[in-house]
Amino acid sequence: MQDDIRAGAPAAAGASPFRVRVLLVDDQLIIIEAIRRMLSDQDDIEFHYTTDAAKAVDTAEQLQPTVVLQDLVMPGADGFSLIKSYRERASLRDVPIIVLSAKDEPKLKAHGFSVGANDYLTKLPDRLELLARVRYHSASHITRLQRDEAFRFLRESQQNLALANIELQKMAALDSLTGIANRRRFDEALRTEWQRGQRDKKPLSLLMCDIDSFKAYNDTFGHLPGDLCLKKTAAVLTEHLKRPADLAVRYGGEEFAILLPETDLEGALVVAGACRAHLEALAMENPTVPSGIVTLSIGVASVVPSKDSSAEQLVARADKALYAAKTEGRNRVCKADIDSRTTT
Repeated sequence: MQDDIRAGAPAAAGASPFRVRVLLVDDQLIIIEAIRRMLSDQDDIEFHYTTDAAKAVDTAEQLQPTVVLQDLVMPGADGFSLIKSYRERASLRDVPIIVLSAKDEPKLKAHGFSVGANDYLTKLPDRLELLARVRYHSASHITRLQRDEAFRFLRESQQNLALANIELQKMAALDSLTGIANRRRFDEALRTEWQRGQRDKKPLSLLMCDIDSFKAYNDTFGHLPGDLCLKKTAAVLTEHLKRPADLAVRYGGEEFAILLPETDLEGALVVAGACRAHLEALAMENPTVPSGIVTLSIGVASVVPSKDSSAEQLVARADKALYAAKTEGRNRVCKADIDSRTTT
């Protein structure tokens, strides 16, 4: 026997949950036919039924009706127990249930409401009353579904917006040409690491790096090779970062910076020497300089942050050391302390 029908038109798979959809659970075909006739001329109402109480809950979960018409007395099943079973399913917890009973007894009505029913009608109900109650309960349920969908959409939109904002923040902190951090990100990181170093009394080191004679290189070969030179330099610097907090930055033009938290001067000089040697080993042609290749000058400064010093002073000391590396012949690393300057 076919256990599922719809008045007016065939039921569509995956039909919208915002359409009035009635599920009648009753084993009496005469009742089913009577209810079907009452709803048959209502184009906005889908009508479904099942005569098998054992399948009622699964049918309801699959169909997702906007209202269930539930008989109380069925072979091998108790209507009140079925109502409890609907309420135990998360997907059916809020679906309106109208009890259909041959008995108009207050105790039955009270018990029906206590186990989760929303309404109670005596068989056979008046057609207009049935339509009114089906539409009333369905409208309430559909409004809840629409509200839940709106909240879900809002949550998804908020999550998407949050992810988009994170991506925008990342993009705002990156240099578009080299893909490493930009000056804005450097300023933020320097403030953060300065405060952390001051709190933990840990050293903070800074490398200021400059591609030697880059303007002449760019003028000779053009912007595309110049851009490639900047990208390769950025890749070299990034390769020598060993800790998650280490940061390589395009500081501006052909100038780069490396921030090394919890790294003393000796450790910073090792990193600086490795970066300088690595770029030199690439042997990128640069006929505008005596060495004939692209090289890097680096100034190194290190300090344990305190109230008696500042992040700006650290940058100034590293800049001064970079200037010393430039004036002393380029392609070298110099310490911030000129008196104890080291060339590698």
